[in-house]
Amino acid sequence: MSSDPNPPGSPATEDELAVRVAGAAHGPTVVLVHGFAQTGECFGPFGEAFEEAHRVLRVDQPGHGGSLRHREATLEQAADLLVATCGGGTYVGYSMGARLCLHAALAHPGSVHQMVLIGGTAGIDDEAGRAARRREDEARAARLEAVGIDTFLAEWLEMDMFSGLPRWARFDDERRRNTVEGLATSLRVAGTGSMASLWDRLGEIRCPVLCLTGEQDTRYGELAERLVAGFGGPARHVVVPGAGHAAHLEQPSSCSASVEEFLDARRTGRDRAVGG
Repeated sequence: MSSDPNPPGSPATEDELAVRVAGAAHGPTVVLVHGFAQTGECFGPFGEAFEEAHRVLRVDQPGHGGSLRHREATLEQAADLLVATCGGGTYVGYSMGARLCLHAALAHPGSVHQMVLIGGTAGIDDEAGRAARRREDEARAARLEAVGIDTFLAEWLEMDMFSGLPRWARFDDERRRNTVEGLATSLRVAGTGSMASLWDRLGEIRCPVLCLTGEQDTRYGELAERLVAGFGGPARHVVVPGAGHAAHLEQPSSCSASVEEFLDARRTGRDRAVGG
């Protein structure tokens, strides 16, 4: 494990995303997929908790950090890039990263061995709602282009859903590795408004899934219950006390312990009933 708090990762290539590899070289692979306007380095103690026993891959999503060259990638294209970069393993996605992991599990079921979704959704399943969200995403992209990265990020982090973030978990400096062009394009081509609903395809996903939501994030808690009910394999929803949308940053120890329990259950062959 590197002692450098922000070591450089491998840059994005034509066929892969930017990635940093840490932890146990020969351990099972855990892939960390960040949320919008973050980078792969924005997992803090939650991500570090897996490095003793796992090979941990932190990727920069298309349009983010070192993956600016892939900014035009749709979620379907991003899923191909993600799996080409990281291979088989456990995929852990937060918010926008959870949506990307769902696409990866559908397109590459042999590579997504199990999945952890933090504050995730399968999209918006009515056209009027999707159209409204597309307008919202476009307005955010235009605002970003008008005010620049610093002002936009300050406004983004003032949203109620991030009110519980500790100061260290804002990752202000790391977020500034992102660019206006990269984030604006990501909003337009991979935002929730541009995403086709996956709700009617969840039954195709048969790998074990753990959904985590903060107890104060009731909207995503309801979405997690709906996700768990729709998956075709074993799935479970855990509510994290004292946390909001970014539960893994607000309560990293509790979240990493839940994920370790989930991974241990898979390793030892214990089964979980859907929704159990």
